[in-house]
Formats: sequence, C-alpha cells, structure tokens
Amino acid sequence: MIARGTFRSAERRCRGCNGGRSRVPEGSCFDEMTLPDGAIRPAYGRIARWLASTPVDVLGSRCVQAELMFRRMGITFAVYGDKEAGERLIPFDIIPRMVLRSEWMRLEAGLVQRVKALNLFLADVYGDREILKAGRIPADLVLHNPQYRPEMAGQRVPHDIYVHIAGIDLVRTGEDDFYVLEDNVRTPSGVSYMLQNREVMMRLVPDLVAEHRVAPVENYPDALLASLRSAAPVPVGQEPTIVLLTPGRYNSAYYEHSFLADKLGVELVEGRDLLVEDDRVYMRTTEGKKRVDVVYRRIDDDFLDPETFRPDSILGVPGLMRAYHAGNVTLANAVGTGIADDKAIYTYMPEIVDFYLGERAILSNVPTWRCREPEALSYVQSHLGELVVKEVNGSGGYGMLVGPHASRAEIDLFAEKLRANPENFIAQPTLALSTTPTFVSAGIAPRHVDLRPFVLTGTNGIRVVPGGLTRVALKENSLVVNSSQGGGTKDTWIVEDRIFEESVAFQGQS
Repeated sequence: MIARGTFRSAERRCRGCNGGRSRVPEGSCFDEMTLPDGAIRPAYGRIARWLASTPVDVLGSRCVQAELMFRRMGITFAVYGDKEAGERLIPFDIIPRMVLRSEWMRLEAGLVQRVKALNLFLADVYGDREILKAGRIPADLVLHNPQYRPEMAGQRVPHDIYVHIAGIDLVRTGEDDFYVLEDNVRTPSGVSYMLQNREVMMRLVPDLVAEHRVAPVENYPDALLASLRSAAPVPVGQEPTIVLLTPGRYNSAYYEHSFLADKLGVELVEGRDLLVEDDRVYMRTTEGKKRVDVVYRRIDDDFLDPETFRPDSILGVPGLMRAYHAGNVTLANAVGTGIADDKAIYTYMPEIVDFYLGERAILSNVPTWRCREPEALSYVQSHLGELVVKEVNGSGGYGMLVGPHASRAEIDLFAEKLRANPENFIAQPTLALSTTPTFVSAGIAPRHVDLRPFVLTGTNGIRVVPGGLTRVALKENSLVVNSSQGGGTKDTWIVEDRIFEESVAFQGQS
C-alpha cells in the first residue's frame, strides 16, 4: 500500500491517496514494532522486553555515550553553504531497527536484480543503445540528459562493470510492501555510518546484540576490497594496487573517505598524488612512482580530469580519462553512471529490468508522474499541495517540495518552477513511510525511516551487505530523513525468523 498523508498525533492515521492512475485504499501508517491492536510484531519481541526493563534515563545516558564515541572517532559531516554550522555529528538512535531474515531475502533478491539491470542499461546506452532503438525509453531523456557523458559513448569499461558500489534507498509502507525510492550509483555514501553504528551498539549493548545473533556487517570492507580487486583491468598479473581518490578534507564526506581507506588498507589520495604517463596511472610515493590499477573515486565526473571535463578543476588527475579509455585503470564507479541516478530514468526501471533480464521487477518503484509529459504535468500542477515534487538530478533532500508540509509561498514557487522547466521534475505521492520506535527528548516515540542497503558488484559476483543504513526523521511528523536536513541514523539488524516463536512465547507470558 502507498498512502498519502500526515500523522494525526493521537492515532497516527494516514489519509488515502488517489494518484490519478491507481487508487490506494485508506489505512494506518505501518509501525514496524507494534500491531494495530497493540501487540508486538515478531522481530521486536526481545526489543520490547529490553525497552520495558530499561529506564528512560538509562537510554538517554547510552545516547550520550554514543555521541561521545562518535566524537572521539571523528564521525562528522559538513553541510555545503552553511559555514556557521561547521562539522556536525549525525544524531544516532540507540534503538535498532529489526528486519526478519525472510523479509531480507526478498529484498536481497530484488536489489541484486536491480543492480544487474542497471549495469546492463549503462553498458547499452554507452554502447549499441538497443533500449533506445526499441523505444522503451525516450532517446532524448538519455542523450540530452546533463548526466549523460558523451565522452563514454562507444567506450568499454573493464569487465563491463559500471556500478561497483550502489546504495539503493528503500521505504516500507506495509507488512509486505517495500518500494525503491531512488538509486544512488554515482558515489553513494553512508556506509561508514552503517559500520560505526554497529560498532557503537556492540560496545553499548553487547548482550542485546549477541542475544539476537545479528547478521554481521563488519565484513563489508573485505567484501568491497575483493570486489575492487576482481574489477582490476585484465592485464594486471599481480596483486592490483587500489587507491581511494578524495576531493580533500573540505569535502562533506571526507571522514568517510579516510575511514574507508583505512579499513580497506589502501592509500587515501588526492588528485595531486596521482599522475598519468603513457596512458597509465601512477601514485607518487617516497620510493618513487607506483602503478595504480583501481581508483575508488569519490569525486564527481566533472572534476575527475581537467583535460576531458572542467579545465578549471584542481581536484582531478590530468590524463586520467586517457588511461581509462586505454583500459589501463578501473574507475569505481564508472564515469557516466549519473544517468542511472536520474529520477526520470528511475521511473523506467520496470521497463529496464524487463528489457535486459526478461523478468518482472521484484522491487516496485514508487508511482511517479513525469512532469515532462503534459497529462502528468497537468495533474501535478493541480495537486501540488498533496505531492512530493523532486528535481530529477536533486539529492540530499534539496530541491524538493513536500506538499502537505509546505507553505503557500513554497507551493507557488514550485508551481512557477514547473511552468518554466517541467522536464526537470517528477512527482510522487507523499508516502506513509513506516515508523520505528526512536528515542527522542520526550522518551520513546515512532519516527519515520528509510533504508539504504549497499550492493557490491565485481567479477566475483553481486553481494548485498545484510542490513544497511537506516535513516530516521527525528522531527515529529517529518518525512525527511537526510542528515543534511536534520535526520539521524540507527543500526539495522537482520535477525532469524526464529524470533517469531520466542516473541510469541514472551507475549504469552506477559
């Protein structure tokens, strides 16, 4: 079920949505812990017992301890354009989010299918363009897209892998209803918080973690390293040299860059640390030049190589694209993957999965209006106060309108933007995102969440880390989970279904 609505504080009820294409029946917002009759859902049986036996002030002190740990670890991020804010901590919630193994297995299958299709799509649109010739996607939507890189047309990438690391954002709206909110395949971030959240939980509540036998996430760096090694150019005969390329310490995600380089055991480099000679990439070291085979880059396409893209960039490596086109280095993720991040392309994912795999998409998209289409634009303009409107290339919660929570002035501003440039926007119903118990200043309260699992692709296969980063909207009634907009994070626990029987037994005794 997908519903449009806001919370009523007492009943947390959501209004139904008639999006013009399909009618979604009215119903309650889905709470992942509590059933409508007040009973506890299977995965949360032991969590409910833990919360019932732990005083609120103890939970508060654990949250303070977690914040101190994060400060000592240096886990911060910066918000561009907010010089006064400086470095921030992402708020952390001590109450984990629970997902049953049976639920996770379906999600995992859908994520593998989706990333496989995305890789085939990218190889095609930069190759033979069969999907465009077949008319399954409008050619202008791809070829005139600002994220399409004509420099990559006709160019093969090592092993035909474009998306080595993907972060696919999921939302839950019902017992069995999960939807893909968006695909992040350029330079997806957040995995460091997933890893550190687990480490903090194991320090603060080790018995609770052990009691649930939570699926591990700490082997993610090993899995990532194995994927990157497998994706090295074919001619490499020895252990490939891998580096992580960062824009530098002033980047908002620099903490994650340094954290991952350390966990992977690879060098953290900036553009000035690399050079290209004879179409090969080298790293400057105290012992001389060292050949580089794989660059895990956290720099956007525009800044990668001043010879090919922006000539004023001092962040990239002159000649890097020459080495890339020569097949002498792997860039992860590949140049040009931004086209698959585009929210208009996202709306065609069911067609993309069907075209390349001959399968029906396991994970559904959120119903979406493409404002470039006159009929859809007319509907969106008439219902701005009910919809979420997003820029097709927007990210981080910026450039969007949440109609039910917007002021009249904000709605009027977006109406003007739509009239001026409709092809730059899509619209979706305001989802009734699921809620999980969250510790806030007033105690424990339901807050909306999403989930970003991380998917790794190499010649050694596609692997999904069991869990991912749960982001939580800490403000009451808010649907915006992005850290830059005040959201927080919590640990995600994949647990065996056997907890069902145990939780039922617990409820029977209480």
